[in-house]
Amino acid sequence: MSDTKFLPIVLGSDENAYGTSRLFVEAFGIKPLLLCTRCLTPTTNSHLFDMIQVTDFDKDEVFTAKLLEVLKEKSHQYEKIVVVPCSDYYSALCSRHYDKFDGLIANKFISPELLDTLDTKDKFYALCEKHGMDYPKTYVAEPIDRVDAIDKLPFDFPIVVKPENSNATDYLHCHFEGKKKVFFFDNKEDYLTVINSMNLSDYKGKLIIQEFIEGSDSAMRVMNSYSDINAKVRAMCLGQPVLEEYHPKTLGNYAGIISRHDEELYKKIKKFLEDIGYVGFSNIDMKYDEKRGKYYLMEINPRLGRSSFFVRAAGLNMMKFLVDDAIYGKQNECVFSDKTAFWANVPKCVFFKYVESDELKKEIRALVKAKKYVRTLDCKQDFNIMRFLKIKKYYYGQYMNFKKYYFKK
Repeated sequence: MSDTKFLPIVLGSDENAYGTSRLFVEAFGIKPLLLCTRCLTPTTNSHLFDMIQVTDFDKDEVFTAKLLEVLKEKSHQYEKIVVVPCSDYYSALCSRHYDKFDGLIANKFISPELLDTLDTKDKFYALCEKHGMDYPKTYVAEPIDRVDAIDKLPFDFPIVVKPENSNATDYLHCHFEGKKKVFFFDNKEDYLTVINSMNLSDYKGKLIIQEFIEGSDSAMRVMNSYSDINAKVRAMCLGQPVLEEYHPKTLGNYAGIISRHDEELYKKIKKFLEDIGYVGFSNIDMKYDEKRGKYYLMEINPRLGRSSFFVRAAGLNMMKFLVDDAIYGKQNECVFSDKTAFWANVPKCVFFKYVESDELKKEIRALVKAKKYVRTLDCKQDFNIMRFLKIKKYYYGQYMNFKKYYFKK
């Protein structure tokens, strides 16, 4: 490998940003630079990276000005720079403003047009229809149609309801009683209670109302991939979530994942991504319906997710594929992960109490015993007493969240 001197810039300060930084340190011994609005718990008291906190960095004008300033400054010290966004809004900012960075970023992002298609659920499901991908029956409710929509659905209860984009600024910053990222309703009355509350808020976006695909948390699937600058998929890893989080603000995020191998599914998703011209990292959520024997595509996030360290547990370092492509121009054959390992973001005891399947519990115990078990924030190279205490408190909070908010879907 060439000795090209490059700098990774990571956008964010959550679990994803910490995991991404850890991957760069493990693969290349390089300390990334984190740019963020504020330091969150996962990146507190860490020595894995340098950090610059920028007020309002998630706003267009501040983001473009500051990132361009940093890119110009660092381009005098490094031959190439890669930028890795760790949230939907940073990913969107990178896509929308890519042309403003004067060719200073070595890697590429999806086009603003494709980003809009993925972010807008009705457009996304139309894309799925075009390419023969299965997706849940869906009704898109305009703001004025939220109340009446419940009587127009072409499917029955139970239903899943979510904003058009739960990570969009207008939804993140609105406030109403009972607010969640995702809602599950068994009847009309509960739906209308939340909708009437939502209608008093500042949220003016569409609502996505879907049929509930049967199955527990373990029926979900997540696939992480990297597509090179020519839109060719170079790496894919499939995971089976065994448990999701239940705090209203993080509902639907994965608490634990076992990596899996499914050659047919890998090939199908690979073709889909290449057909739509996808570039960069992707995080794809699906649900498997055992009765129908089908995977239903839920969404594609244009970045790695906060649970994406499960790929590292399975033996793949996604940053190597990024660097091989953007820094060294290598065109390696696509790698389909085939290792089984367990990633977690909560204490082990949570899985043994809340995972419904005895078979999965048994598998989790076996993987932990075999030391095929990883948590993103447990990094020996980054140990210090202040961080140790902070992360202990963080995991205790996760345990208490399950105790307070868990419910059977």
